[in-house]
Amino acid sequence: MKKLTIVRHGKSSWEYDLSDIERPLKKRGITDIKAVSKEFKIKYLQPEVVFSSPAKRALETSNIFLKNIDFSYENRHVSSQIYDFGGKNLISFIKSIDNKYKHVMIFGHNHAMTYFINTYGNMYIDNLPTSGLAIFEFDIASWKDLKPGKTIEILIPKNLRRNS
Repeated sequence: MKKLTIVRHGKSSWEYDLSDIERPLKKRGITDIKAVSKEFKIKYLQPEVVFSSPAKRALETSNIFLKNIDFSYENRHVSSQIYDFGGKNLISFIKSIDNKYKHVMIFGHNHAMTYFINTYGNMYIDNLPTSGLAIFEFDIASWKDLKPGKTIEILIPKNLRRNS
């Protein structure tokens, strides 16, 4: 059995004339990811390893999230393969994860995240919003054998704001 948690980066700023990979988070992105990470910490066990896109907004999102769940940054790795918007590179990356890891967390981008949810989960979603998180369980022994599994939960920042 494998567990995967995917997190879309927080809302990013278009205030500055920067390349896509250099765009930082907006204030709302920071607030939303704090709320999502707080909820995750209450309900779920920490992952064993974390992977992030090298994009500034994804790295900032992972920094905030990992700090809030008391996760060691030493177990976070950056991969350019996760800087993916379609989903095929993300899936290839997941299939290449070392099998010693049973629970993995990935910080990345849309449309790759929504595509993954709708291809490998059992709940359909129109769009995973910024700072959104989805958790899956797969009945597999090896990541390379990835096949559709069970969507455990989808956390949406807007829903958490309503409940606070």
